[in-house]
Amino acid sequence: MADDDSQRRRPDDMSLAELREEIESIDREIVELIARRTYVAETVAQVKAEREMPTTDEKQEEQVMERAGENAERFDVDANLVKAIFRLLIELNKVEQRETR
Repeated sequence: MADDDSQRRRPDDMSLAELREEIESIDREIVELIARRTYVAETVAQVKAEREMPTTDEKQEEQVMERAGENAERFDVDANLVKAIFRLLIELNKVEQRETR
């Protein structure tokens, strides 16, 4: 299947095997994005440690959650699900930040 979105077939026109292949591709992309986000969060943790800043920034967390909800609405995805995923990512990043200090 082509990587160019304009050449992708509609899911309604795909076989079960093709749909599963598409999900597999999306899953890889999700993991790649989580890895990228984690790397950047680790860099943030280093900056915070160097500047002796606290691990938790509630205002920033609220902004992340607000953006997550807005993006969920924009893509017509359940906002509670998206926010739960982001809450988990935030909590995992905070645990890692605490462990590296």
